Amino acid sequence: MQIILLEKVVNLGNLGEVVKVKDGYARNFLIPQKMARRATTSAIAEFEAKRAELEKAAAAKLAAAQAQGEKLNGMTVTVSQKAGVDGRLFGSVTNFDIAEALTKAGFAVEKAAVRLPTGPLKTTGEFPVTVSLHTDVLAEVTVAVVGEAA
Repeated sequence: MQIILLEKVVNLGNLGEVVKVKDGYARNFLIPQKMARRATTSAIAEFEAKRAELEKAAAAKLAAAQAQGEKLNGMTVTVSQKAGVDGRLFGSVTNFDIAEALTKAGFAVEKAAVRLPTGPLKTTGEFPVTVSLHTDVLAEVTVAVVGEAA
C-alpha cells in the first residue's frame, strides 16, 4: 500500500515521503496513530497545502523533546523494591516503574519511551537507561535500584 507519512517514522521515512508498506502495517498501526494517510492524489494535494503547518508542528515537537532531553540527561532516579540480603530483587524494576519515578520527578515520560536493553532490572545497584523522547532525541538516565528489607 502506498502511504504518505505525516511525521517521521523510524526505519521508514521522514515527513511528506510517499512509501510503500504492507497493508496491515498501514491499516492497523500507521493510519490509526495518525502517522500516515493513503497516498491518493487528493490526499497528496491536501498534504502539500498543509505541509508548512505540519513541518512547523513537527519542529515544535522536536524542540520540546530536545529541551526536556537536556534537563533529563544525566539525571539519577531512585526506585526501591523489596530485596533479599544478596541484593537480588524479589520482583523486578520494569520500564513502567522507571517511567512512574520520572513522572513523580516532574518529567512526563511514557513507559514505551524507556528502553531497557537487557530487560527488567533484577538486582540492586545503578544502571544506565535510555529514554527516547522523540525519534531523534535520546536521554541517558541513571536508575538507582535500592533494596527494601523484606
